Order: sequence, then C-alpha cells, then structure tokens
Amino acid sequence: MSLMELGLYVSLLTALALFLLKPRKTKNLPPGPAPTSWLVGNRNQVPSRKPWRWFQELNDQYGPVVYLQLGRTPTVVIGSAQAAWDILEKKSPVTSSRPRFIMGQEIMSNNMRGLMSSNNAFWRRWRRALHTSFMQKASDTYKPIQNLESKQLLAELARTPAKYREHLERYATSVAVVVTYGRRVHNIYNDEVVCLNRQTNEFLTSVNIPGKYLVESIPALLYLPNFLTPWRTAALEQRARDIGYLTRLVEEVKAKMASGRAQPSFCRLLLEEREKNEMSDLEIGYTCGTPFGAGVETTAGTLSSFMLACAAFGPSFIPKAQKELDAVVGPDRLPTFEDFDDLPFIRAIVNETLRWRPVAVLGGTPHSSTEDFTYEGMFIPKGSTIIANLWGIHLNSADFPEPHRFDPERFMSKRNYPGPWQHSSFGYGRRVCPGMHLGSNSIYINIARILWGFNLGKASDENGQEIDVDIFAYTDGFNSVPQPFAISITPRSQGHLAIIERENENAQEEMKAYDS
Repeated sequence: MSLMELGLYVSLLTALALFLLKPRKTKNLPPGPAPTSWLVGNRNQVPSRKPWRWFQELNDQYGPVVYLQLGRTPTVVIGSAQAAWDILEKKSPVTSSRPRFIMGQEIMSNNMRGLMSSNNAFWRRWRRALHTSFMQKASDTYKPIQNLESKQLLAELARTPAKYREHLERYATSVAVVVTYGRRVHNIYNDEVVCLNRQTNEFLTSVNIPGKYLVESIPALLYLPNFLTPWRTAALEQRARDIGYLTRLVEEVKAKMASGRAQPSFCRLLLEEREKNEMSDLEIGYTCGTPFGAGVETTAGTLSSFMLACAAFGPSFIPKAQKELDAVVGPDRLPTFEDFDDLPFIRAIVNETLRWRPVAVLGGTPHSSTEDFTYEGMFIPKGSTIIANLWGIHLNSADFPEPHRFDPERFMSKRNYPGPWQHSSFGYGRRVCPGMHLGSNSIYINIARILWGFNLGKASDENGQEIDVDIFAYTDGFNSVPQPFAISITPRSQGHLAIIERENENAQEEMKAYDS
C-alpha cells in the first residue's frame, strides 16, 4: 500500500468515524461531566490508572447514576447499592447483556469467553454449564478438596510465613485446577499451565480497563492494516497461545477418561455431556478456563486483603474472633464447614473482607442495556454500557460509615441493604457470579482457620519498630489486589502448630489421588 493510498484509507475511516460519532441529542440523560470533545466524548477524561476512584468522585459530585459518553458508547456509572440493585437486578431482563469488547472478546478470544458474551445461544450454553456445576448444591461437593488444600495452606504459612502471598495463590490455584481438571498444583511458578493461564488473565485484565483502547470507542479502527495496529497483533498472538494450552488440557482429560484415570471434574462433566450441551472441544476449553480466570485472583486477592486488614486493624477484631473460635471450636481441632452457623463473627469478618476491598473493583464485567428504559426519571439509552463501580458502592459512606475502616461489627446485625448478601460482591441478575458459593467457601474456611491457628499483626523491622502498611496500595488492573506488604504470622501455641502439622500430613495422603 502506497503512502497516498494509506492516507486516503485513513481519511475515509476518519470521515466514517466522525459521521458515526455524532453526539446523540437525548433529553433527561443522567447527570455527568460535559464531554471534552464531540469526537471522543469523555473518553480522554477517564484515568488510565485506577479509574474506579474517578468514577466514585463523579458519583459523589453528580449522584448515584452518572452518564458518560465514551466515543459512540453511552456509559452509565452506578455508585450506590440501591441504584445498582434497581437497575441490574430488578431490570435484569434488559440490563443483563454485555457491551462490545473488541480487544478482550473479539480479537483476543474469538468471541469464546462467556463472561464477556452478549445474550446469545453460546452464552446460554455457557451459563447453563457453569450454573449446573457451581451453584450451591454442586459447590458443596467441592468442600472436601477445599478442606484438604486449606490444611496444606496452614502448614505453609507456619513454615514460611513471609511467602504468604505465594501460599494463598497456590491454594486458590490448586482448588481451581482440581475442580476444573481433576489434578493438583504444587508450585505456581513451575507449573506450565498455571503460568500460561496467569499470562492470559494478566493480558485480559489489562485490556479490559474502560477507556484504555481507542478502538473500543471507534471500532472503525479495526479496518486499519495490521502494521498500524500493534494492539491487534498482540491480542492475536495471545489468542493463539490460549487455544494451544486450553485445547491441550481438554485432550489430557480425554486421555485420562479413556484409561479410567480421570478424577471427577468440570472438564470431565462437560465432555460427558457434550452432546446435551452442544459444545465443541474449543468451547469446552474456553469454558473450563472460566473457573481459573474468575476464581484464582479473586480468592487469593480477597484473602490477601484479609491479611492486610489484620496488619492494619488486627487489634480491633482479632481478639473477638479468636474468643469465638476458642468457645465454639476449642484448641484441639481445626474449624470446619460444619461450624459455619455457630461462628457469626467469623461470618461477619468474611463479609467485611469482601466489602472492604473488592477485587472485582469495577463490579466485574460491565453490563449492557438491550432496550431504552428510565430510572427515577433519567433516560438510559439502549446499548448503554453499565458499570456498577464496586469501589464506590462498597465505600459509600451512606451504607458503610467510615468505609475505609475494617469493621466486622457492621455485619453483626441486619441492615437495610438491597439483596441477600448485605454486600454487592457477587453481581446482579442473570450475570450473578456462578462461582460465588465456591469462592465464599474458600474465603470462610481459610479465614476461620488462619485466625484459629495464628496471631497476625504488623511486622517489625531489624530495630524492632513496627512496619506500617498502606491500605490503599493496590494494583491497577481490572482485578485490583494488594501490593506486597509485610505482616507478622506466628502460631498461637505449640499445640495449635502440632495440630496444623498433623492435619497437613493426613491431607497429603488423601490428596495423592489428584497427583496423577
């Protein structure tokens, strides 16, 4: 292509974009900041780092529902629990689709990721498969492996407490891989599949940040030649890597099924029911990638936030938690899932952890409206991207006074909060998180056992001075987790340590079935 031809090509695309991006003249839109340009709207106002904080500022300034124009896409940012419930739950028949994800879904994933899929036949197959395998009754069948892996986590924390981040991630990863493929993960750094999956999710979360790529606002840029679109080349290269290892994992489970060695797993179930689900091997591969992608960072990140809360606020809640555990469980055994109903303060700590620093900080994958509708007199256009900004919702002082203070007491009594959980971590409507029960079980059992077995608090430097932690030091990605921090983790007694070591030894024997 000559330079003259290229110039003409770009000029035509620009003219087309200008035509398509003419602003809509619509009355009664929600309030929001004035666009800086009729071409890109508010897009260049969205910060590239931690946009959820800016969204919260907008909600504080304009109200719980804010309107932005990102290119041609009308965008609604929700900043209160009630507005999110009213719009995404009560109006879920028209607010449960997904916006167009050019980078993450179309280019990188060839429209194969159910989390980002619109309400089509593929999404319905994906949703049916996930809900069958991960809703509450099915998730209870995974408690045995969560119980065993949790015992190993306690032993790892006792032996090398400074590596707590690695241990939390190993736990979450191994549970996800056992549940999905029927095999364990011993080391998160040398397991090839884990490394490839981590790379996938880091890439995916990096491209899904609202406003990061101009092509999301001006899709006509897709028609530019490849040498002018390095962002497309990178996404296509990631797609090729993903297809390679996701299909290889499915083939491994097939081979184990043929030889009679396959443990029960999500992948095995999908293969056994492939005719009923009408899924190809590639669909099965991408569907099996969901528990790892959606579950590992959220579980490990939530547990890491719990540890951060222990370092920052431990004296205000740990003594009461340990008093409850000593009364209900005692010193001679670990807490179990059967203790759940008898540990109300531990449950409150779980809820406050999920509330205080949500991992899916933008509320997970945004929704999209399939019809025009109104909310409290405000007009929401068809095709709007709807972001339930979980950072703003969970740190809304009207619902959670002193929102940055970690305070489990706020969950010790019933509050006037919409929905069944008293927080908004699991989403809304037809897009509610299918892994919420699996994730909740992991968070509960580990918080209960860590508080039972260890004293946690601020670490000390070489001079014996306590090291302060920064409760705002979090990563920038679509999933936001704590930056590394120092914490002191010590066994409560030699008796507690002996039980931790004994239970881990027994668990290793039981988990050998998942090592092949």
